[in-house]
Amino acid sequence: MTFTHRWMVVVLVAFVLGDVAPRLGPGPRAHAQTAPSGVAAVPTQAAPPPAPVVQQQAYTLPAEKLKKAIALSRIRNILDLVGSLWGLAVLWLLLSTRAAAGIEGWAKRVLRRRWMQGVLFFAVFLVVTEVAGLPVDMVGHHYSRAFGISVQGWGGWLGDQAKALGVNLALGVPVLLLFNWIVRRWPRRYWLGLWVVALPLMVAGVFISPLLDPIFNKFEPLTKDHAALVQKLETVVARTGTNIPPERMYLMKASAKTNGLNAYVTGLGATKRYVMWDTATDRMPDDEILFVFGHESGHYVLNHIPKMLSLMAVGLFVIFWACAGFGGWLVARYGERFGAPTLESRAGFLFLLFAVSVAGFVTTPLSNAMSRHFEHQADVYGQEAIHGLVADPQAVTVSAFNHLGEAWLEDPDPSPLIEFWDYNHPSVKNRANFAKQYDPWANGGHGEFFAK
Repeated sequence: MTFTHRWMVVVLVAFVLGDVAPRLGPGPRAHAQTAPSGVAAVPTQAAPPPAPVVQQQAYTLPAEKLKKAIALSRIRNILDLVGSLWGLAVLWLLLSTRAAAGIEGWAKRVLRRRWMQGVLFFAVFLVVTEVAGLPVDMVGHHYSRAFGISVQGWGGWLGDQAKALGVNLALGVPVLLLFNWIVRRWPRRYWLGLWVVALPLMVAGVFISPLLDPIFNKFEPLTKDHAALVQKLETVVARTGTNIPPERMYLMKASAKTNGLNAYVTGLGATKRYVMWDTATDRMPDDEILFVFGHESGHYVLNHIPKMLSLMAVGLFVIFWACAGFGGWLVARYGERFGAPTLESRAGFLFLLFAVSVAGFVTTPLSNAMSRHFEHQADVYGQEAIHGLVADPQAVTVSAFNHLGEAWLEDPDPSPLIEFWDYNHPSVKNRANFAKQYDPWANGGHGEFFAK
């Protein structure tokens, strides 16, 4: 989904309405569309820099872009860490300064009905966290423009922020209101109620995601201007057996905002679809797009969306149970001092949000490891899917990753610790290196997912 929930401040909403649809990914980070990035261009014939570690890799960058990628990687890492910690700090400041208690008291004074008081409280809460997050986001957009990845002006960017806030209010306020009601209704076993309600909400979030995307970007049928490409994609459809007919293939007009490359699958059932950015169709050869489509098809064939939902369901069960204890301890220790003596109150409910936010931050490596595993499987599936359809699957796949990495200025040699903690896709370096050596049909062998 284009809109994202900020830093884990409204992590409960993010859990149940967040984007779990796999993507080829513009790079290792899910937020790379809006994160600062670099000049996007089709790789030139310039020789790679002389550093041996880069020369040995399947993914390389020209010397000038390598310097930018390394500098940009540092900026991204700093912004990711600052954004996460600032989100936790904002939530704690709302509690410790008694601002949350003040907002709750004000809502009670101006409105008589309890549910309307809750709507007002959580709406103000979401607006406050959105505004508090703008400085970090603005720094990110500044560098995105400075490095040439974003072509969106500040007016359009602020307009998208306003749209995102509107979507967050429309979806987030009812969810938070419902969760707060569950905490009040079942104060001793509320965590179990939250978990039961969260499961269908997660599925609903995946289903409605494609319906929200047009709020932020323009879409058109891929067949409109790329009929020949669609015919080639149909050969991959026939090979993989995926049920993605041409009428569910879309082109997103990403070039109006970014120079990055991307493609993704999204939706469930009637909303399931394949989306290709126009930047990719304009700048990547058809053979590489076949690999991209094969990768995305792999997510469906290998049931990654239901598997991710199932794993998230298990994770939420543990997180809600653990955070019930942590939240209870927080309110017992600080509740009276902060004017939020119980979790059942609106202000006290933020203790639970803080607890889940901390849990979300701590478990980031686990969720990212799960995502990296699925993305690697999709890479293997995509490369095998184009075997026999293109002349050299290994070269095509490596070239696709080089286009992808250069477009987003991804660091060819990222820190293993950063990749472990922050990357929800394998690094472009690892993806390209694997693709270069992966030839299961050599010496009469067969692929992991395709016998021939």
